[in-house]
Amino acid sequence: MLTATLENVLNRGLPRSPRAQQLCAELAGRRIAIEAPALVRVLVESTGNSLRITRGSLPADAEVIGGPLSLLALGGRAEDAPLSGGEVEVRGDAELAQKFRELAKLLTPDPEEELSILIGDVAAHRIGRLARGALGWSRSAAETLLRDVGEYFSHERGDLVSREEGEQFLRGVDALREDIDRLDARLELLKQRLGAK
Repeated sequence: MLTATLENVLNRGLPRSPRAQQLCAELAGRRIAIEAPALVRVLVESTGNSLRITRGSLPADAEVIGGPLSLLALGGRAEDAPLSGGEVEVRGDAELAQKFRELAKLLTPDPEEELSILIGDVAAHRIGRLARGALGWSRSAAETLLRDVGEYFSHERGDLVSREEGEQFLRGVDALREDIDRLDARLELLKQRLGAK
């Protein structure tokens, strides 16, 4: 049932995006498996003008395997964050997997728009505005909490150094390393000059 709902939501987005329609046509007859081991394996197949989502173990042209959070992160803004970190494994046709990823990003539904289908535009907009406000407040609260905890451990307890002190120390280490490299080069030059005499 969840796969059918997801399929309907994604297919509703196809008419809104010419690029998504083009990708769907290019991927006609191709299938990708998305797997979170020990949890779920979902197959996404393009029919050319829509997507079909099923569960099962049928063979696929490409497989994307990773933990649930890593798989969700693939839909995020960073181009290859989970891929470069080794958190997600791609087997088979990597180019095909990239095209399916682009298609999924294009078809990612707008929660407010989907909610408006159920409860109407005005109520969905109000709920969306409330959710955005709550999300903004929670991000701000989390940032403030992290900053305050960091200041407590660096200034009050002295367990951590401040960012400025850490950066100053690292700049000093870099300068010392460069000085040692220059000294080493000078010594090597002196050895060569003494050896030539």
